[in-house]
Amino acid sequence: METISLIDLSTFHDLAKADIGTFSPKPTSIEGNQVEAARSFFQSPDGTVDIGIWECTPGRFTADRTHSSEICHIISGRAEVSRADGEMRALGPGDLLVLPQGWKGEWLIHETTRKLYMIQSDG
Repeated sequence: METISLIDLSTFHDLAKADIGTFSPKPTSIEGNQVEAARSFFQSPDGTVDIGIWECTPGRFTADRTHSSEICHIISGRAEVSRADGEMRALGPGDLLVLPQGWKGEWLIHETTRKLYMIQSDG
C-alpha cells in the first residue's frame, strides 16, 4: 500500500499574501489589457485535479468549462461572472462559486481579484 503524505500546511498559509509568481497577459482578455498569475499547490497523479490560487487585474475575459468543472473561493477583490444567456452573479471576498462542466461565460473583474480554485477535468 502506497503512503501518501499531506501537503505542508505552510503551503496554504495566508493565501491573500502568498507569493503567486510572475504575471503575464491574460490570453482570453477582451477588455482591459489584463494580466494574471497562478500558483498550483496540488495536482492529482492522473492530472485531473488541480488546486491553487489565481489572481487577475481589472477587465473582462471569456471562460470556457467545456472539459472541466471549477470551484472558486474568492479571497480578495470584486468581480461579476455571467453566463452566455446573461445570468450574472456578483462576487466578493468569502464568496464561493461553482462553474459546472459545460459552463461558458465571462468574468468582469472590477478590482484585482484573487481566488482559491479547484479544477477537475475529464482527463
